[in-house]
This record gives sequence, structure tokens and C-alpha cells, in this order.
Amino acid sequence: MHCSSPKMVCETKIVAEDHESISGSKKDAIIVSSSQMWPSLSGSPSSSAASLSGVEEDFKKDNVYIREFHPSEQEVVRRIFYEGIMERIPNTAFRGLKHHPLIQLLYGILAIICFVVTKSLLLTCCLPIFLMGMRYYFSRKVILSYLECALHTDMSDIENYYMKPPGSCFWVAVLDGNVVGIVAARGNEEDNTLELRRMSVDSNFRGKGIAKALGRKVLEFAMLNNYSSIVLGTTAVKMAAHKLYESLGFKHVGITEHYTLPGMTHSILERMFFQLRYHRYRLQLREE
Repeated sequence: MHCSSPKMVCETKIVAEDHESISGSKKDAIIVSSSQMWPSLSGSPSSSAASLSGVEEDFKKDNVYIREFHPSEQEVVRRIFYEGIMERIPNTAFRGLKHHPLIQLLYGILAIICFVVTKSLLLTCCLPIFLMGMRYYFSRKVILSYLECALHTDMSDIENYYMKPPGSCFWVAVLDGNVVGIVAARGNEEDNTLELRRMSVDSNFRGKGIAKALGRKVLEFAMLNNYSSIVLGTTAVKMAAHKLYESLGFKHVGITEHYTLPGMTHSILERMFFQLRYHRYRLQLREE
């Protein structure tokens, strides 16, 4: 199966010192408030420092810390990624419908036609159940195809794809010795940007600020490696994910309607029952 580079990033999301003053490899992490370098991103240094201090206290209380990926964690990382993407199936099928008024109108017309042709109120009332069932079927079909692609590309060999290339990295969030969250970053030398990818947190450990901590680690890495900006793309339907990006300073820069994932056939039925919106975000760290 030929797969293009997956962009269904998860759902994710600032801390650093001058990268030139840090010895060792580029992936050595030193956590410092990013507002000391770019105050405009987070407000005043004092308020940012207080905010970071509060986050650190919460993490200390819950024994959560962020560190680099180890090859022995490949399977648990793949599991967290898999489960996070599987949550997209009902969200895309049902919640996502509200963003597509033309599809809603089409379903309404079908209901009217059903009643006119059959003269049956029962069949007409059953039609929405059938339509939602079809939406779930096609969402599952497309997203499982995407997962197969992702699990056989970068997520099949995280060490070689993210840890070995310069300017890229993969981190895990650890709570009480267990990996509970993941995030990746991959650099692009052509435009000096860093792409935030593959963020996901185990559903049993959400609400602890883990996703935000993972996002901060990526921003720290970008600052240490002198990237000019961080970009990400997401197909997330839940507003919580978008609010998280914005809370970290990302700006929404565009949206692609009817986004295409690997494995999509673009058949009439698929177009009718599966729609995806791709949101693009950017955090500008410095001007080139």
C-alpha cells in the first residue's frame, strides 16, 4: 500500500534557553520559561513564569514528566496513537456533520423524498438512523485505512523516523512509570519550520495538563534548534483540541474542506457520508 506522509496530527498542544549556550546534542532539554525570550507570545514574563510554575507543581504532584522515546516503548506508543485516532470515528461521523450544512440539507431532502414515495412515516423516521449508520461505516472504513498507512510508515519505526534524523524528535509523557502520552516533531530545513505531529494522551489520564506539557516540550525544542516557526495540521472535531493550540500561541491560518486521507476512493457514497476538514495552525517564533 502506497502511503503519503500522514498529516492527521493529533491532536496536541514554552520553555528554553539560548541554544548556543547549551552543550551536548540538540535533543538535550533544558526547561525555562519561553516568555523570557519571546514575551509577546505569552504576556509578561512574571505572569508566564507563574503559569509555568503552576504547571510544574501540578506535574510534581502527579509524578508526570516528559522524556525522549525509547525503542522498548514502541508498542505502547503505537497503542496510544491507535486509540486516539479511533476516537475520531464517531466524532467525524456525528459531531462533524454540524460543519457541513449542505450535507444536512441533502439528508433533509432525502427524508422528504422518502416520505413522498413511501407514504410511510415509520420509514421516514428510520431514514436518519440509516444515514447515521452509513456515516459511521464510512468514517470507520476511511480512518482504519489511514491508521494502516500511519502504522506502516513513521509509527512503525519511530527510532529511525524521528530520533535519528537531526532536527526531529519523539517524546513520551510518563506517569508512575507508565507511558500515558506522546508527541513528535519533525523539522523541515527548506523553510526552517518544525511540524508538531502525533500528539495523543491516554484517555484514562486526560485532564492533568499532559497534552499542554507535551506541546511545551515541542516549543522548547523548536527554540533550542533555532526554528523560525512551528506548524501543525489537525482534523480534530472537538473544540478542546483547537483551544489547546490557541492557548499555546498558535494561530489558525487556514482550513481545507473535503480533505483527503490515504485510502479514500472518492466514490459518490463516500463523498455523501464522509467529510473531513483539515485545520492548519502556525506559531511564529521569529522572523526570517
